[in-house]
Amino acid sequence: MKLFLRNFFKFDENQTNFNREFVAGSTTFITMAYIIFVNPQLMSASGMDYGASFVGTCLAAALACFVMGLFANWPVGLAPGMGLNAFFTYTVVGEMGYSWQVALGAVFIAGLLFFLMSVTPMRKWMLESIPLNLKIAMGAGVGLFIGFIGLKSGGIIVSNGATFVSMGDLTNPETLLAALGFLLIAALSVRNVPGAIIIGVLSVTLIALSLGLVEYQGVLAYPPDVSSTFLQLDIVGALDIAMVSVIASFLFVNLFDTAGTLLGVASRANLLDTAGEVKNLDKALKADSSSSIFGAFFGCAPVTSYVESSAGVEAGGRTGFTAVVVGVFFVVAIFFSPLASMVPAYATSGALIYVAILMLGGMEKLDWADASELLPALIIIVMIPLTFSIANGIALGFLSYIILKLASGQAKSISTGAWFLSVIFITKLAYL
Repeated sequence: MKLFLRNFFKFDENQTNFNREFVAGSTTFITMAYIIFVNPQLMSASGMDYGASFVGTCLAAALACFVMGLFANWPVGLAPGMGLNAFFTYTVVGEMGYSWQVALGAVFIAGLLFFLMSVTPMRKWMLESIPLNLKIAMGAGVGLFIGFIGLKSGGIIVSNGATFVSMGDLTNPETLLAALGFLLIAALSVRNVPGAIIIGVLSVTLIALSLGLVEYQGVLAYPPDVSSTFLQLDIVGALDIAMVSVIASFLFVNLFDTAGTLLGVASRANLLDTAGEVKNLDKALKADSSSSIFGAFFGCAPVTSYVESSAGVEAGGRTGFTAVVVGVFFVVAIFFSPLASMVPAYATSGALIYVAILMLGGMEKLDWADASELLPALIIIVMIPLTFSIANGIALGFLSYIILKLASGQAKSISTGAWFLSVIFITKLAYL
């Protein structure tokens, strides 16, 4: 078996071996396992069954990892994307009032469009036509969005009739545990401890259990029934004109996030050929984009590549066997549903806040010298959390970009892609 794996995944060519790849896969899984607890909580807030969402999260992630590993031979783990799951629940279902079935239909359509772009020159055209500052701003804005949700779910911030938001009650044990969870994750991360996020989530859960704030429900059990969410997407319902901006948000946030993650991991893993080109990048993009399609079947927001895969690369992962190992761990995780159901929302809020802060890191790459490029980016970053809508924040940023470019006499610098998206967002804001 080891000889077959060695030849299939080209261990020798990539200067790696079975043991190193297994350790790398284990490391990647530990660093991204928090999604097993976080995603079902966010998705169940849209009306989905928690148990079914838990199993769906694990199965969608596992299948995506297998496709990435076996088809593209890349050491990248995949799972439902952070930020887009919050957008799914709080904007599409909560704010816009669509059912989660229709929202899943939008995820499917966006995934299908992403896949079509990945097998045609459209992907390259779109990636090159959107201004770099706006690409960076999307990731940072989504980060602030999920950070706001984390602060809210942990009770660290609360609504206030006079000021809209204010500090929560820090004498509340749950609020204190939420803050402790974040500080623990941050401290472990500073010390480069693998799996800092999952350690923080489980530690807060154990403390809550010892204080009687949660009830012990066991650790192992048969997987919950997934029939309530499996293949329940409403594609016809998503073919509504009002869903155009939602589909666009799912598509472009996923597109830019995936491109950045895959290129970053490729650089760390030295996945370059003799000409300096990234090996199998097209296959990796196809694997990632197809994952968003079948992820919708399992009741998940867009499935995407995880930047946490870089942890496995640092541990020596160089081939798709690393991703396969991650997938196997996700399959095993479906038998730990009692443990997942014990994890309270405030235990995962620290993870949300920490991930949000990491997503702000790209802001250092913004062009701070050109106001016509900088201001629209900052509008996206600020308005996504303040409007509590990824779609609205991006729309306002693109429109301000067009206006400022025209006002500064730089109309020729506006790309076709930017004009195209701006028309879509103007339609949304004017008529929807």
